[in-house]
Amino acid sequence: IRPLNVLILNLMPTKIVTETQILRKLSNTPLQIQVELLQTSSYISRHTDESHLSSFYTTFSQVRDRKFDGIQRDGVDYWRELCEIMEWSRTHVHSTLHICWGAQAGLYFHHGVQKRSLSKKLFGVYEHRVLKPSSPLFRGFDDVFFAPTSRYTEVWADDILRRPELELIATS
Repeated sequence: IRPLNVLILNLMPTKIVTETQILRKLSNTPLQIQVELLQTSSYISRHTDESHLSSFYTTFSQVRDRKFDGIQRDGVDYWRELCEIMEWSRTHVHSTLHICWGAQAGLYFHHGVQKRSLSKKLFGVYEHRVLKPSSPLFRGFDDVFFAPTSRYTEVWADDILRRPELELIATS
């Protein structure tokens, strides 16, 4: 059995903290996972040392001819390149997980779901309700869980529910 080949497009400003969190989660599985870190070439990170990026990250041009089992995105000065990567993922990646701002970007790119501006930044720990407890994503969760939130935009549940190809499994 070959290891799962996962590509992580880390768009968060604190790349080292984010990659550590993601890699810790991925290490909690008995599956063998081979991880590659991806950075955009059209945006220069202001918060992560260039030596770290050149040592541990690759660019899209270096992986575009390869296939992956999964890609994880989280992050827009690089929207055109991000769209190119998301388009490429349709044919080169078996499964995609979008997190943080990347979830809103993925909803818009793949399904046309618009993000909505908030009147002020939403910041804190908020209650979320599980709508589909049978989902493997919520194994071990209570019906209500709390999660940190920090954002200036949101997507509306009604906009998601209007798309038959999407399933809403939790709300806040």
